[in-house]
Amino acid sequence: MLQSYEPRIDDFGLACWQGRVAVMNHAHRHDDIEINFAADSDLVYLFRGRRTVLRRGGIAAFWAAVPHQLVSVTPNSTMRWLTVPCEIFLGWRMPDRVIRTLLRGMPLLESAPGPQAADHALFSRWSEDLAQPDEEPRRIALLEIEARLRRLALAAAREHDGAPSLPRDGAIEHAARMAHFITLHFREPLTVERVAAAVPLHPHYAMRVFKEVIGTTVHGYLAECRMAEARRLLVATDMPLMEVALSSGFGSQSSFYSHFTAANALTPGKYRRLHRA
Repeated sequence: MLQSYEPRIDDFGLACWQGRVAVMNHAHRHDDIEINFAADSDLVYLFRGRRTVLRRGGIAAFWAAVPHQLVSVTPNSTMRWLTVPCEIFLGWRMPDRVIRTLLRGMPLLESAPGPQAADHALFSRWSEDLAQPDEEPRRIALLEIEARLRRLALAAAREHDGAPSLPRDGAIEHAARMAHFITLHFREPLTVERVAAAVPLHPHYAMRVFKEVIGTTVHGYLAECRMAEARRLLVATDMPLMEVALSSGFGSQSSFYSHFTAANALTPGKYRRLHRA
């Protein structure tokens, strides 16, 4: 029986599941590639505050490290979710255009509904295969998931011709791995030098590559990660503001207060009261 379900942070990794879907009270984020199948309702999302509609029967893929929120869905609708860890996705070496689209916070959409019966069957089979202790069903499921994502990328390219690809000199992969590193360590004190060393690259070259591919600086991306986590904690928990500040990666409550107010035009306390109301 399908059950109402809102994913939690600790539910992610390589997994596939289904259930009734409801609007999300707040944006959230996790370091996986997420693929959604709108089984029987249009779905309306916010990605970094931008409205995106996935039509019934359509498929969407996005990098879930980007804050996202489901804001509209027909009551009692069902949905299929699939999450793939970033390390597995990067190992597939998707076309540059696909990786850059996802890293910049833009979803891949198959706006014209595809073969719904086939996708229903695929998601059901993936859910079963990924739950098996035997490695062979999981290996087969991963091959099928990669192929479906590549078909989705082709369909999205026909709908919208994205930005031209960068030369394949490793820039895309380097930027992706730096972004991945930041999403895992944004709560810690981070410098450009430490982020660059994780690839590894010279810091000046790392900054140039990151800005060229992602469209923002390392510091800007780090700030986005911290701010998204702060918003989530303010709405989803009763943590005191000092604890929210430190848990989000801000060094002090005063730094958190000034950065948050500048980014949101509201103090943290007012933001919490407004969104809980």
